[in-house]
Amino acid sequence: MKAVVQETYCAPEDLRFDTVAEPVAGDDDVLVRVAAAGVDQGVWHLVTGLPKLIRIAGFGVRKPKNPVPGMDVAGVVTAVGANVTRFQPGDEVFGSGSGTYAEYAKVPAKNLVHKPANVSFEEAAAVPISGLAALHGLRKGNVRAGQRVLVIGAGGGVGSYAVQLAVAAGADVTGVCRTGKMDFVRSLGADDVLDHTREGITDGGRRYDLILDTGGNRTLRELRRALTPTGTLVIVGAEVGGLRQGIERPLLAMLLSPFIRQRLRSYVSMPNQADLETLADHLAAGTLRAPVDRTFPLADAGEAITYLRDGKVRGKVVLTA
Repeated sequence: MKAVVQETYCAPEDLRFDTVAEPVAGDDDVLVRVAAAGVDQGVWHLVTGLPKLIRIAGFGVRKPKNPVPGMDVAGVVTAVGANVTRFQPGDEVFGSGSGTYAEYAKVPAKNLVHKPANVSFEEAAAVPISGLAALHGLRKGNVRAGQRVLVIGAGGGVGSYAVQLAVAAGADVTGVCRTGKMDFVRSLGADDVLDHTREGITDGGRRYDLILDTGGNRTLRELRRALTPTGTLVIVGAEVGGLRQGIERPLLAMLLSPFIRQRLRSYVSMPNQADLETLADHLAAGTLRAPVDRTFPLADAGEAITYLRDGKVRGKVVLTA
């Protein structure tokens, strides 16, 4: 089969499109003929091996353990393992695994759900990693109807889902993004949008019950000033500032939180079937949509990853097989 391949950690433009052996489903796996595969920030980290800390976290010290990148996937089941009963060949599914930038991918059955009929493969492939991160972040912050919620990085992958899910929960949602994404964030249902190049999150005395920070370039002090006295901050992640911003802020938040009235939280989002089903239900009901900015052919995975890292993407980027 054809697949995107890397023998070493490399720049996205150095990825190759080559022929590799087709994977074989294990007893608990599903073999999926890939129709589309999502591109998220995590893929860039796994392709480049940066920051280097991820290499000793189980992904390969000197080179990637899996030479085929990719996590999000949507497609058609072609074979199932001996222990799999929820799926059968011909089912249309979406979820996450590894090595999904290929014509076929072996995916754990526990990480897959059936694709809603009203959702395209491209849309479904854009959901799993980012959608789950948004869902888990809002759950960590205990989002409730009537709350004032601030989503920082509302125009990106996780942020675009967080806005929609918070709106679906009945919250009053303000999104923070760059100038060129403001109309896009409004289209997601945000009640208000702040242009981070012109406005501060505390301008006019604004205060929020819950802040979901997917941006990563604001200090805890600044974020706390935007919270109500008993508000909650959830740090989703960071793609700026390197190791310092990516690790130091969650650690400081964890140490500080027990001594103040405000709640400072961080988390790790892990795939699971029940929460994927929740996202599938939202997609089927129309309370969540997958905002696909642009699609690329599978062979152009390197270009797609570079395009995502540029920071101007409105929502998600998807590869099509």
